[in-house]
Amino acid sequence: MQTFAQQFAAQMNKAETQRDRNLRMGRENLRTFCNLRKPDFYKPKREYQDVLCNTLQAAYEKRLLNEKTGKPVKYLIINLPPGYGKSYTLANFANWAYGRNIKNKIITVSYNGTIAPEFARTTRDMVAEEPDPENEDSYTTKDFFPHVQLKYGDSSVMKWSLEGSYASYLATSFDGTVTGMRGNIIIIDDPIKNDKEAVNEAVKEGHWNYLKNTLSSRALPGALWVIVLTRWATDDLAGKLLEKYPDKCHVLEITALDVDGPEGVSTCEDLFPTEDLQDKRQTLDPHIWGANYMQKPVDLEGGLYGRFETYDAVDPDKFERVLNYTDTADEGDDYLGSISGGTIGRYLYVTDMYYTQDAMEKTEPELARRLQLNGVRECLIESNNGGRGFARNVIRHLRALKCFKCTVTWFHQSKNKRTRIITNASNVMEQVIMPSDWETRWPEAAEHIRKYQKKGKNDHDDIEDTLTGIVEFVNGDVKGKKKARTGKKSRLGL
Repeated sequence: MQTFAQQFAAQMNKAETQRDRNLRMGRENLRTFCNLRKPDFYKPKREYQDVLCNTLQAAYEKRLLNEKTGKPVKYLIINLPPGYGKSYTLANFANWAYGRNIKNKIITVSYNGTIAPEFARTTRDMVAEEPDPENEDSYTTKDFFPHVQLKYGDSSVMKWSLEGSYASYLATSFDGTVTGMRGNIIIIDDPIKNDKEAVNEAVKEGHWNYLKNTLSSRALPGALWVIVLTRWATDDLAGKLLEKYPDKCHVLEITALDVDGPEGVSTCEDLFPTEDLQDKRQTLDPHIWGANYMQKPVDLEGGLYGRFETYDAVDPDKFERVLNYTDTADEGDDYLGSISGGTIGRYLYVTDMYYTQDAMEKTEPELARRLQLNGVRECLIESNNGGRGFARNVIRHLRALKCFKCTVTWFHQSKNKRTRIITNASNVMEQVIMPSDWETRWPEAAEHIRKYQKKGKNDHDDIEDTLTGIVEFVNGDVKGKKKARTGKKSRLGL
């Protein structure tokens, strides 16, 4: 009988088989782990899978660094077309991560309570799958990592533990709970499902509040967040994170076609042939195609306005007219919109934008101050719903400021607002020139302008109405009505 030392020596001298090499490489490399586990889906020719797996592994190993800070990325945002195996790869990633460290604690968040168990079951079943000793070409998680075992009596679909650990995995949804669980890997999978939710502010705000309050409170120090989603909206979770924490984010974006158009070719011909994708591009509504397959948010693809022309500096002495158009708030949730600018020919160079829900007692003196500051000579105010009284009070404040060069006129707008906005959109885009920093100077107005949709319901249309109005003012399509002097004047030269 061999001694233990002899057995150990024999084992050490044993030649490494190909299967041994595969198992060793799979433990070290996520892409190899996936290839061997599911070779009919993970194929060497599908090169995007190299990028996806290598990016996930680099983020897990803290090798994915932000270029500016040199620090490991906290939020990995993954945007891939449907059918590219995002969720399945994440389930494989979770198994591989457990093999690397049995103490990992993973929280997954799905769209709703119906979808959450599907992701959880896939991940758990991979862990539970038993090896097939009769098949040399079969690889399970336990083949790579024999120590990764579900804990007996603690393996429900939504929450389970591994032997040697406690509370290893929790699946939840945006209307679910994370009580009693903390995680160092947090995976959010496709929070928005369609174009209707993409323009639903309440849904998106709910997602953001859940992330920053509920989920963040359960994240362990140094946790890795993986957010996988279709870019339905610019202010979805990815957009919010990129806005708030740009130096902590990394975006992996792969589109279905390398170029959006008839000349584009598939980024994975083996999975989705170019011909098939081009058929989809021609068949689907443009905004659905753009969001699902090209990672173009719906509110950009279906937005009424494109990108405005901008200027860095302009000589005010060249202005032929200096105008202001103001639309007062009609109802409690509406905004006052006011735009000032100078004209050169038929072009309006915007110099100021006032967009607020403040009460009239505040906006009346503030508008007067802005009219004076911007050297406005002609101010036109919609008189609908209290606009006439607002205009008279602005005149009074201008007098108090000793501003005597601004003519304030009011008028009643009887045309349909949305029709005016839609039909004048091309003129707005052609004639209005913004300062180069306008989106940071007036962020709320810029956000509403960017998100205004050609079709469907919009939450706000006040700044769009104001843009339309000032272009109509420039073009002579609207004018203030001068009345006879009967004690009170509708037009005053100040």
